[in-house]
Amino acid sequence: MLKLNDLPFFVAAVEQGGFAAAARQLGLPKSTISKRVAELEAGLQARLIQRSSRSFVLTELGRDFYEHARAALIEAEAAEQVVRRRAAEPSGTVRISASVPTAQLDLAAHLPRLASALPKVRLQLDVTDRFVDVAQEGYDIVVRSHFAPLPDSGLVQRLLNVEAIILVAAPAYLEGQEAPLQPDQLAAQQGLLTGPQQLSWRLWDAAGESVQVTPQPRLIANESTVLLQAALAGLGIVCLPEAMCRAALREGQLRRVLPDWHAGRVSTSLLMPHRRGQLPAVRATVEFLVECLGSAAPG
Repeated sequence: MLKLNDLPFFVAAVEQGGFAAAARQLGLPKSTISKRVAELEAGLQARLIQRSSRSFVLTELGRDFYEHARAALIEAEAAEQVVRRRAAEPSGTVRISASVPTAQLDLAAHLPRLASALPKVRLQLDVTDRFVDVAQEGYDIVVRSHFAPLPDSGLVQRLLNVEAIILVAAPAYLEGQEAPLQPDQLAAQQGLLTGPQQLSWRLWDAAGESVQVTPQPRLIANESTVLLQAALAGLGIVCLPEAMCRAALREGQLRRVLPDWHAGRVSTSLLMPHRRGQLPAVRATVEFLVECLGSAAPG
């Protein structure tokens, strides 16, 4: 007979990659973890883990069982939260993953206010440009900027905002030569580009007409902050998300180039597992991020 109390030991062993690591996480003897998992297998009359002194590998059945066991624990946690904390402040740890530009442009200014507004919530932000496995790596929320629609992954997806990618340059650069008035004039301009295989820009006007232009490569870097600093230094024209340029435009450090044209649009979306979204701390964090960042109208 299945003993539900054994599920946390099995899930911990899988997520930690072994009994020893699970024992350290749970503060229990390794023998206790091993014994409870063995009792779970005995109750199921099935082998979930192939283990030896040097290996710890889930069986195919074990992988399927883990997905349901982990979901059951999340549901149990959500049920407990509903009963115990309905009238209380959200609390607990919320794990967030974001890419470097998203963290710098969208989250850095807002997370301190979120932490102040939810004092019992511990925020854990992992900044990486790697595409993470939301469920397997245990994230509650992922905030991603993307050019193409995200695939249907079984996750909750919520569009936060859409903004234009604009052309900008420093006044010192524009004043040193004839500023371009039409896209084809960009061929004579110095361009700050994202890679040796991306030497051209595709531009769109308000009517949806597009044109491809190829400026003179002045500097190539696959990091947006480097390109922004190069533009501020007067090295040439760059295509960047409008939000990244907003402060410099407001201060007069940058100017729009061809303001009737844009180089596409970038969307920012929030993703999370269905069950995690039921937890009060996660729900409160999502509501805060939507309030701060949510504006689905194209910029």
